[in-house]
Amino acid sequence: MCGIGGEARFDATAPDADAVARMTEAMRSRGPDGEGLWSDGWVTLGHRRLTVIDLSDAGRQPMVRDDLGLALVFNGCVYNYPELREELRAAGHTFASTSDTEVVLVAYAQWGETFVDHLVGMFSVGLVDRHRRRLVLARDRLGIKPLYLAESPGRLRFASTLPALLRGGDVDTTVDPVALHHYLSWHSIVPAPRTILRGVRKLPPATVRVVEADGRSRERVYWRPDYVRDPAHTGWDDRDWRAAVGDALRAAVRRRLVADVPVGVLLSGGLDSSLIVALLAEAGQEHLRTFSIGFDSRDGETGDEFHYSDLVSRAYGTDHHRIRLSDDDLVPAVRRTVEAMTEPMGSHDVVAFHLLSEQVARHVKVAQSGQGADEVFAGYGYHQPMVDVHRDGAAEAFVDAFFDRDHAELTRVVGPAYALGHDASRDLVVADLTAPGADTALDAVLRLDTHLMLPDDPVKRVDSMSMAWGLEVRTPFLDQDLVALAAACPPEHKVAQGGKGVLKEVARQVLPAEVIDRPKGYFPVPALRRVDGPVRELVVEALRAPAARERALFRSGYVEELLAEPDRAQAAAGSNKLWQLGLLELWLQSQGIR
Repeated sequence: MCGIGGEARFDATAPDADAVARMTEAMRSRGPDGEGLWSDGWVTLGHRRLTVIDLSDAGRQPMVRDDLGLALVFNGCVYNYPELREELRAAGHTFASTSDTEVVLVAYAQWGETFVDHLVGMFSVGLVDRHRRRLVLARDRLGIKPLYLAESPGRLRFASTLPALLRGGDVDTTVDPVALHHYLSWHSIVPAPRTILRGVRKLPPATVRVVEADGRSRERVYWRPDYVRDPAHTGWDDRDWRAAVGDALRAAVRRRLVADVPVGVLLSGGLDSSLIVALLAEAGQEHLRTFSIGFDSRDGETGDEFHYSDLVSRAYGTDHHRIRLSDDDLVPAVRRTVEAMTEPMGSHDVVAFHLLSEQVARHVKVAQSGQGADEVFAGYGYHQPMVDVHRDGAAEAFVDAFFDRDHAELTRVVGPAYALGHDASRDLVVADLTAPGADTALDAVLRLDTHLMLPDDPVKRVDSMSMAWGLEVRTPFLDQDLVALAAACPPEHKVAQGGKGVLKEVARQVLPAEVIDRPKGYFPVPALRRVDGPVRELVVEALRAPAARERALFRSGYVEELLAEPDRAQAAAGSNKLWQLGLLELWLQSQGIR
């Protein structure tokens, strides 16, 4: 896992190597084990390295193969790289390292722009084809690894984080009104290609962008499964789906063991992470390290789920680490967490992930985690009612269940300079949910959740917070084969048993019933869910700061209403409207944006 960046010039001017060096330095936490720069006239590449596969200098980056006319910076992990290396060797290629980075480079030499079709894993890539004078940018299928872009006349910059691009300088940092509309509608989610800033965009998941030396570019979406029934599965019953999903998940967990360092598990005590532990144990993994975090309880709301994580740890004999933190630990961590965010993320458990990653990184460099299972297997509360919604009603039902604010409320929230005359968030949702390729309303919603929303909520959250401490987190439930299989699975198998039914049936083969049938939990952080005490003081300070007054993102009357009546701040999915506003201002101020 690493941090990558670069600059391409299209105006006969040399790239700004100093700017790329600043961008690279800004990503030191993503790659504390090494750094490198490389230039080739019109392109400069930068890299920070976290050694996970091929710990020797042979795996350093930027990786250059003069014999192939290629240079590469790569962030992520290709899980099938050993098989690909043998396939490429059989085709006549040679290798100077045992790294997956070189396999990606040689795969491009063999297959050109379709090289991504052969990669199984999580990745973002910046590759220079020196013979064709083109820059190839690519992102993995589910958007697990980020890639941010900043374009201006005659220049393109890219980096693994948005703050790295800001460190390079000369970026338009005004707030994008459409992105702000999305942020305030969808629990702070801003889907690709937008970010909260006008001058920065994201390469969408499953996309290859080819940039020529004269600045022309083109994009190709190389993967997106249909959420329709596959005739090959005709006649399958519950047992068939349980077997198929179980086999695919076992393969996904095994794939994510590839590493030259130990691999741990982030064990929340919920179904998803517990199932990963059970399947690793079933596969013969010994001395597995697991990690759980808990906070102070508040007004009857528990701050930990240690009962369940302890139960799983005992059942499988893991080397378990309980991490208990008080509110005194939490509040100072909020500012550090905000500074580590690649974009503002309003979920209350971001701080928990940041603190957990700090502790886990002291023990392992790689860990598996259960993110993505709810989106892929219909685990959220609003998924179950969708089974009874007509296909044409998917958009209306999703808006009612998911949106924090409707457009009418937003006109009372945002300042006049950022107000939109149209409902941009509803328009985007309607376009996605009414598009062909999904049989039922639930199919359409799961497609939207998995491919539009998920990359910019739990996936981005985990990547940002773990890489802030040089920790690589792998997500088996976002394995491309498992996701494609789940997309074809009839909705009734997913919503059964209160959600994730087919997954629960797989779990019953290996997990205690108490873990499977427990109420659904989240990372419990009462102090942030309620935005009280010192957390509230932090929010008030941010929203009343001079920078916030000058920016005037939000109408002062609306902010004061929320401050005066905290109960009105609760929004969908347990989010908090006041925290959303304060978090955005905290993030902008932490990045020095005025």
